[in-house]
Amino acid sequence: MPDTVLFVPTYNERDNIELLHAQIEALPLDLDIVYLDDSSPDGTGEVLDAIAARSSRVRVIHRPGKAGIGSAHRDGIRHAYRGGYRILVTMDSDLTHSPSRIAPFVHHARDHDVVLGSRFLRDESLAGWSPLRSFLTHLGHFLTRTLLGVPYDATGGFRVYRLDRIDPRVFELTRSDSYAFFFESLYLMCRYGVTVKELPIDLPRRTYGHSKMRCSDVIASLRTLIRLFVTSPLTTRTVRGFRIERLRRVASAPAEDL
Repeated sequence: MPDTVLFVPTYNERDNIELLHAQIEALPLDLDIVYLDDSSPDGTGEVLDAIAARSSRVRVIHRPGKAGIGSAHRDGIRHAYRGGYRILVTMDSDLTHSPSRIAPFVHHARDHDVVLGSRFLRDESLAGWSPLRSFLTHLGHFLTRTLLGVPYDATGGFRVYRLDRIDPRVFELTRSDSYAFFFESLYLMCRYGVTVKELPIDLPRRTYGHSKMRCSDVIASLRTLIRLFVTSPLTTRTVRGFRIERLRRVASAPAEDL
């Protein structure tokens, strides 16, 4: 079994998913692929089932309804831990994340616990975005840096996690089911003590469909920011306790188990 799994959540991406999967399949990488669909009314789930029928390394998880991008990623992370994978790659399904970047991301995961795609390392990364979407993205980056002390692009979903170096309880502390999951999980991992590598990515506008972010997601993100800022001392003690426990387990494990 490959030690790497790619996780892609979907919702109403019927027009994109075949092309995205073809690009993934063309990669010279040994990895399993997991799609999670929230019962998309446009039939995305049926397209994914057809893809899985053609490829033994593809698995499709169907959830009964739309439960949020954050909860989808949390379920994907749980699945990867349960499957015994060492490396987890996550990306969006709307063709804004290029599969060609997966290989360099995984390469850098040899030396770092988390690898992030950053939209702030090149000026042209958000070319073609609307002024409002660009403003909200930069505002989110400013707030996560200022309030949470996270100096990275914390709101993107193109990531690689070294699951063998991160206690799964860190992810279980997340409470957001929407887009705030991304900065909440990264904030917790930074408090845990992960090493982070950022790589530049360009994010074009969606080719098909439209953004699923709603005004309620923005409000929920602001509430999560305030909650994390207020509870920072307690959160830091908790996740550092997880790390100390893990280091003790590693130190006491027999050499053949390491």
